[in-house]
Amino acid sequence: MKKILFLSTIILIISCSSEKIKIDLLVKNANIYTVNDSFEIVEAFVVNKGKIVAVGLLNDLETTYKPTTLFDAQGKTIIPGLIDAHAHLLNLGIAMQQVDLVGSESYQEVLKRVITFQENNNSDYIIGRGWDQNDWEVKEFPTKKELDFIFPNTPVSLTRIDGHAMIVNSKAIEMAGITKNTKIAGGEVILKNDEPSGILIDTPMRLVWNTYPEEDKAYYIKALKDAEKKCLELGLTTIDEAGTNRFVIDLVDSLQQAGEMSLRMYAMITKDTSNLEYYLNKGIVKTDRLNIRSVKVWADGALGSRGAAMKDEYSDQAGQHGAMITDEAELASLAKRIVNAGYQMNTHAIGDSANISVLRVYTEILKNEEDPRWRVEHAQIISNSDFNYFSNKILPSIQPTHATSDMYWAEDRVGKERIKGAYSYKTLLEKSGLVVLGTDFPVERVNPMYTFYAAVARKDLDNYPEGGYRIDEGLTREETLKGMTIWAAYSNFEEDEKGSIEIGKFADFTVLEKNIMKIPLDEIPSVKVHATFINGEMVFNYGLGEIN
Repeated sequence: MKKILFLSTIILIISCSSEKIKIDLLVKNANIYTVNDSFEIVEAFVVNKGKIVAVGLLNDLETTYKPTTLFDAQGKTIIPGLIDAHAHLLNLGIAMQQVDLVGSESYQEVLKRVITFQENNNSDYIIGRGWDQNDWEVKEFPTKKELDFIFPNTPVSLTRIDGHAMIVNSKAIEMAGITKNTKIAGGEVILKNDEPSGILIDTPMRLVWNTYPEEDKAYYIKALKDAEKKCLELGLTTIDEAGTNRFVIDLVDSLQQAGEMSLRMYAMITKDTSNLEYYLNKGIVKTDRLNIRSVKVWADGALGSRGAAMKDEYSDQAGQHGAMITDEAELASLAKRIVNAGYQMNTHAIGDSANISVLRVYTEILKNEEDPRWRVEHAQIISNSDFNYFSNKILPSIQPTHATSDMYWAEDRVGKERIKGAYSYKTLLEKSGLVVLGTDFPVERVNPMYTFYAAVARKDLDNYPEGGYRIDEGLTREETLKGMTIWAAYSNFEEDEKGSIEIGKFADFTVLEKNIMKIPLDEIPSVKVHATFINGEMVFNYGLGEIN
């Protein structure tokens, strides 16, 4: 508060000796969480040329500045523009063009949705995503039998919600050249009666992807714009795209430069040879809305499909340990190349075996680096002795709704002892000094209010379980808001330009109908976004009227 009063005094002195300063926008009548170092709350701020130029008391700002436009927040709560630190924007957009299987409660419901989709679209290749057998009464992988009967001549590929397994029919298997003898490191073709069952885990899925019909540029533009619209409606201003390529990056850049895309993106390139050759040699690429300085690597698969790499066998499947998609030797080789290029390495690690492999490699590679901010994406199941590897050099990038989505069956997978090291967000915070929060959409729902609620309450949307799931590992509201704003910006090397409402930073902010820092926890999931601003421009508005 002393800082704000001092600033207000300076402004008052200036205003007495000069005419009012013309600026673009004054934001007033708001409950504004700045998320600055002191976590101050103010009532107004001023924007000019897309950046914040003053923050403080409304009377002082009105005395000093003459705005071209005025935004009256009508007493609503304003927070810094929300950052989803781990998401898949293009995949969300593509999913919006395909069969939506999210929330299906049985395999029969999956089949009905596919049939309805095909009746309306008559696709040459049916593609869908979003099923999760853990949500079904029969919690087992299906087979291709039903798909073969319904679609004997049309290829069908239905990806699991986490993107680490798929069910395909015989036509798709034939087109992909998959047989009972197909063996690919980092995944599995599951057999039944000594033939492919239709279930593919991780790397063999690429053989199917290679047979997908080629889409034109217009298709991907529509997918990106559809996904962006959904994000803006939910208050997101920056997306960390967790795995992409030059084609998509160039497309996003062209849309941003043409003023056709407002959303900012922190892009992690995949480890494909072409990506590495181009970007690591080119160096960091940075515009106001696009930042390319990191590489996304997958160490293992997902827990739900038993593809996560575990030190010991799964508690609910003898002999199954999951699989490393990228083994420790390759991780080390990649890490050397990435660090030498001045890039950040962000590695997907779910199982305890994958996590320790990543942590060992990071620790060795980064021992002489001052400020690398390398990230472990998910950091989901960690042995108690391995938490100490996390530090201000090695940051946990976590997704709170994973805990509340997996809590019903996760202990069955890993047992009572290993679950103690799972979804341990408070412990990770204590080790690294911060946590970076995201959703992993479209694996989870896009809504950041669900992220906030899951992090603090550790409950699902039905208020289960009473008292919260492993509530001792929950975060406070302040920690959670930081994880979705300033800490996320820090993990992207962008803390000087976004993540808080402070002088000199981009005017990215989100207007909420209720104060999520004060209302009862169970009201948070239903909180609506009333407006979203990027660069001081209103890019989404719901019920607050236009700025004037």
